[in-house]
Amino acid sequence: MKYYDIMEEAFNNEGIEFNEHKYNLFIKYMALIKEWNEKINLTAITEEEDIIKKHFIDCIKCFKFKKMFDLKNIIDVGTGAGFPGIPIKIADESKNVTLLDSLNKRVNFLNEVINDLDLKNITTYHSRAEDLAIKKGFRESYDGVFSRAVANMSVLSEFCLPYAKVGGYFIALKGPAVEGEIQEAENAIKVLGGKIEEIIPVEIEETDLKHNIVIVKKVKNTPPQYPRKAGTINKKPIK
Repeated sequence: MKYYDIMEEAFNNEGIEFNEHKYNLFIKYMALIKEWNEKINLTAITEEEDIIKKHFIDCIKCFKFKKMFDLKNIIDVGTGAGFPGIPIKIADESKNVTLLDSLNKRVNFLNEVINDLDLKNITTYHSRAEDLAIKKGFRESYDGVFSRAVANMSVLSEFCLPYAKVGGYFIALKGPAVEGEIQEAENAIKVLGGKIEEIIPVEIEETDLKHNIVIVKKVKNTPPQYPRKAGTINKKPIK
């Protein structure tokens, strides 16, 4: 129960119930990350305390968004080692979660986590974000679209906003210096049917880490020509 207190504090600060069952799921999850990280590149963060604070608690900070509890059907685009989708699922088991990643090895890892933790109503897809976003049942089908990917907001918005239903949200977990990035992405977000609703500053308990959560509301349908092909999205972001 070494990390129980700090996790409980973080959960309590965001108004989420924490208990021994949830704690044990996180500890199992951490063990799997460490085991698989020796075989495939999941994360550069390998110290247990850092995994707890910089991954798990950081992801839980999504619940700072007031409407977070209302988002029942969510997708995590470019989930990697399962961030933020799996911590969100452990925190609020009522959510239906889709984890999307383009690397099959990571999807195999995610499937093992889901099986070992016995998580329900959570599915994985091996696909590029721009390919799945055009398919029925995925396009404009989600209450919440999450990404903790490192791409800038213009690129990330084109990958993510097509998944959000009108009235839903695209939620990007970003670093401390996000203002300039958002200004550059403002038109792209508008073109894709979104509108920036708020930027929520985040501090992680017992660290000096400061992040931002960017909340984009989907206010109209994404035009059918988006998303474009991956190479185009990265090389020629919408201006």
